[in-house]
Amino acid sequence: MKKFALLLNQLYFTYGSLDKRTLIEHFFSVTPDPERGYALAIMANSIKFPQFKRSFIKKLIHEKIDSTLFYLSYDYVGDLSETISLIWPVEMNHGDLPLLSEVIRKFETLDEQELYPYLVHLLDSSNPNERWSILKLITGEMRIGISTRFLKNTLAHYGKVDVQEVEDVWHSQSPPYEALFSWLEKKNTKPETSSIYFRPVMLSHPLNENDLLSINLEEFAVEKKYDGIRVQLAVFNNEKALFTRTGENISHSFPEILSQIQGNIVLDGELVIKNSSGLGSFNDLQQRLNRKILPKKLLETQTAGLIAYDILFLDHLDLRSYSFVHRREQLEKWFSTSAPDNFLISPLLSLKKDQTLPQLREEVLQENPSNVEGIMLKKNSSLYLAGRPKGCWYKWKKDPHLIDAILMYAQRGHGKRSSYYSDYTFGLWSQNQLLPIGKAYFGFTDEELYQLDKWIRYHTLNHFGPVREVQKELVLEIAFDAVNTSNRHKSGVALRFPRINRIRWDKPPEEADQLEDLKKLIKNKK
Repeated sequence: MKKFALLLNQLYFTYGSLDKRTLIEHFFSVTPDPERGYALAIMANSIKFPQFKRSFIKKLIHEKIDSTLFYLSYDYVGDLSETISLIWPVEMNHGDLPLLSEVIRKFETLDEQELYPYLVHLLDSSNPNERWSILKLITGEMRIGISTRFLKNTLAHYGKVDVQEVEDVWHSQSPPYEALFSWLEKKNTKPETSSIYFRPVMLSHPLNENDLLSINLEEFAVEKKYDGIRVQLAVFNNEKALFTRTGENISHSFPEILSQIQGNIVLDGELVIKNSSGLGSFNDLQQRLNRKILPKKLLETQTAGLIAYDILFLDHLDLRSYSFVHRREQLEKWFSTSAPDNFLISPLLSLKKDQTLPQLREEVLQENPSNVEGIMLKKNSSLYLAGRPKGCWYKWKKDPHLIDAILMYAQRGHGKRSSYYSDYTFGLWSQNQLLPIGKAYFGFTDEELYQLDKWIRYHTLNHFGPVREVQKELVLEIAFDAVNTSNRHKSGVALRFPRINRIRWDKPPEEADQLEDLKKLIKNKK
């Protein structure tokens, strides 16, 4: 645990990607199994500890730290784990921390009554950096500037293999990844993969003006970009699984997708809701997500369907190395003979005589206001490659909605932003009062972040722990993709993908938008 804590501290204060890679590769080379594999799993967020709920951390704070001192310190430091690690009231004792693998084993096997004293013992036995690492481990909030993709590239460099080979086996392996490291160090062959595992998806680039001018449309297929959830359906013999685009298994939430399909196939497609009026909205789909129990009525009224738009495997044949045109032919043949009733195939779109691509996009959006968010362009010759290869697939989404809202509250960020107020709650006018309608924490430059942080500190009305209430004077132009009715919010609305588009230093707060105007967008899209 001590060596891993040291690695995390070094990564946190290292900014260059090559330097981070060197640190991680050195750790892998000098650290034995299973410790290095568990370290990899934690950095890749492959191990989680849901038993450490927020109430658990609050209990830790209230029983070990003076509340007033803690909240004053938290407001100054800005990061929960760092605050606790620095203010922890016990001097480091002479006991040694256990191995990382032992800590994980205890976390996974102890019950709640045993977990609390064990965690306290670990924190009592640690220095501030080690305490910080333990707390980051249980909260799952590493924020050390590395992504899973970066780790895969690091593993490929460490083992002198192509990153695509790492991608191919990654989702079929599990912590502590002993077979993976054995292969990378040339001690064993490449790990065998089971049939039912997630294959990394191919992603698209946003279509910009230069792309629009330079691409030859005759080389591309055009499809609708549906407003659902991208999924991968894997079926081999009697095994079936439905994955999100990041590899999360959501089979239990959508049993009707798996019930009828047979054979050996991996499909790439869009998960949607099919109801009496056609395709439902993204908001309809959200009602089915993350449910442990699916009510019978919900299954009947909000039935899930799959719009297939690519095929990766068919009858044990890997089609990813074939062109999009060939894969499309195979998809159409399979669909015509074997697709279940709740499956659709994404239609290919054609330009009418003298019609431009912008005109086609506008036509598609007008015909499908609630369940399509743009168009896709896929190069006919493109292979199915993991990641975001250049020049192969493009997405052209509809323009975002814009509203002028008023900044109401601000909260410290996390990681590198923990010293700045970077999480903003904003609201709209409703009968001469402001009602919060959402939060945004990106869309601005570093310079704008510094300006906002300074403004917030000079215009604070109240403190609530790490949150500041500010004077209702600053207008923010908020961009968002959609708005839906919400019973969970006092305003009655929920924004999808809100971000700050502009800071309206020039605009008086009384000219901000009305909540009623926002609600009209909901009515107009029905």
